[in-house]
Amino acid sequence: MDIEKPVAKLAPQFSSPDATARSWAEAREQLKRAEVYWLTTVRPDGHPHVTPLLGVWLDGALHFCTGPDERKARNLAGNTHVVLTTGCNSLGEGLDLVVEGDAVQVRNEAALKRLADEYVSKYGEDWRFTVRDGAFLNPGGGKALVYEVRPKTAFGFGKGEPFSQTRWRWM
Repeated sequence: MDIEKPVAKLAPQFSSPDATARSWAEAREQLKRAEVYWLTTVRPDGHPHVTPLLGVWLDGALHFCTGPDERKARNLAGNTHVVLTTGCNSLGEGLDLVVEGDAVQVRNEAALKRLADEYVSKYGEDWRFTVRDGAFLNPGGGKALVYEVRPKTAFGFGKGEPFSQTRWRWM
């Protein structure tokens, strides 16, 4: 699967007549720049759980962390299917993004160190993690499990003229 070359398709029924499919390169750059993401996981009873969080895009995947006793970590222990969303709260401009995939825990020390560096680079010194025993430790000593989500399907909702809805799929 080439993460850089998904199949893109415009949904004309939800797009302006002159709209074209948005590029994955544009969407990927917005995923890198976004400061806040909304994570949807599935509770044991099948109901959704949604929460805002910080994250970083690295090596073709979105990464986030959570404490092992938090609701999202408990949900992921039973069902790894997730949706991550980001965008802006304006109807007349921007590109809202929805990424569907499975959350896989990252335990590799080298990968975790790279991700810890990305958090500092993106969010500043308040988000400096150390790596130990396959997880992040925050400055207060709390443990955070780290997950990656490689897109399976993603949607881009272009707002403002022209409005567009693009779907990207990885084969």
